[in-house]
Amino acid sequence: MPIIATDKGIERELIPAGNYAARCYKMIEIGTVQEQFGLQTKVRIGWELPTELKVFSPEKGSQPLVIDKEYTLSMNDKANLRKMLASWRGKDFSILECREFDITKLIGKTCMINIIHKPGKADPSKMYQEIGSVSPLPRGLHIPDQINPTFLLTYDAWDQGKYDSLPEFIQTKIRSSDEYQAMKNPIKLHQDESEVNLNDVDPVTVDELPF
Repeated sequence: MPIIATDKGIERELIPAGNYAARCYKMIEIGTVQEQFGLQTKVRIGWELPTELKVFSPEKGSQPLVIDKEYTLSMNDKANLRKMLASWRGKDFSILECREFDITKLIGKTCMINIIHKPGKADPSKMYQEIGSVSPLPRGLHIPDQINPTFLLTYDAWDQGKYDSLPEFIQTKIRSSDEYQAMKNPIKLHQDESEVNLNDVDPVTVDELPF
């Protein structure tokens, strides 16, 4: 009797395109990985949509829809992370602010997120959701308290349980990073001291985001 593997074509249900009140609740330090244009340090930021609830499993009850996006960890004036943060807070960063900015300060902060749908590059017949823009929450608009527990995974405070809970494609990318390899093999050198990391800058303390 044959054992047949099939592709049932089951696709994840997309969040309808539009504007949503959101709150940042997740931050994942992926680390320095090889990308198309060389080594880049990556981070993944996640938001919940506390006004958009759905029952994914009866035992957990209603939960907010969530969406996340990967960024290069850079405050260069052309970096997507800086552009997103400037749009979120409503003004650009000064030179001093850009020298060092702790993005974990974003956790718990609210905003408006615009979600768009785009066809896949490999298969244009498949649609994917993406964050089109992030902007300040309109004045006077209040949203429910944070529902999902804060999820913060960094190499400074590694949590194997949180890592194990991540989708396989994120785990795979984390495992390919210099930081993960150094954590697992601390004696091995992964980067010549003479190399310059474009993300390394002089430290300046930023107290809080001026939302």
